[in-house]
Amino acid sequence: MMTTLSQTKELFRRAEAVCFDVDSTVIKEEGIDELAKFCGVGDAVTEMTRKAMGGSMTFKKALTERLSIIRCSREQVNKLITDHPPQLTPGVRELVDRLHELNIKVFLISGGFRCIVEHVATQLNIPLNHVYANRLKFYFNGEYAGFDESQPTAESGGKGKVISMLKEQYGYETVVMIGDGATDLEACPPASAFIGFGGNVIRPQVKERCSWYVTSFGELLKELEKI
Repeated sequence: MMTTLSQTKELFRRAEAVCFDVDSTVIKEEGIDELAKFCGVGDAVTEMTRKAMGGSMTFKKALTERLSIIRCSREQVNKLITDHPPQLTPGVRELVDRLHELNIKVFLISGGFRCIVEHVATQLNIPLNHVYANRLKFYFNGEYAGFDESQPTAESGGKGKVISMLKEQYGYETVVMIGDGATDLEACPPASAFIGFGGNVIRPQVKERCSWYVTSFGELLKELEKI
């Protein structure tokens, strides 16, 4: 059952852990679209990302098809991170710092790629063992060899699986998920509450289905002032 606005706010204030989606939430862009543009196949992949986010094809199918178009090498991925590092969404650094000050654990759960998400985690002082994302695989010569399909984040419903795992592993009672997309919304339950984020892109099907929808991280910081 969906929580009300006041329940969601209360759960956020007393959360033991807060899990953030990364693409279009913690960072301004969609990592896979940036990688596709960098590899010269931007348009084809952007269209498929839109379908995946809209929930019209399974996440794994969309990921497999997009990556088979991109076929990025290890060198291209490294060059992307160096030449076009992910852009943090305004206010996210302050929010994560405040959560850390309050001893609320912060996790990044992403359908994107670990090599990019780890770069983001480092900027936000989030431990790398708090990062759950997909792993690209490369042959010894650096050519694209697929992705690790055993990661929970490679599946539809994977973010929920990660949250269930965190609750079991750390004994958390209250875990809040924050994100912009359908896969984030689906993680609640097992997340105690979901906060929709529309600061970079507004997805109507997410906005309509959540009780607390914000367009800036300042709104969440303001809520934490009530603690």
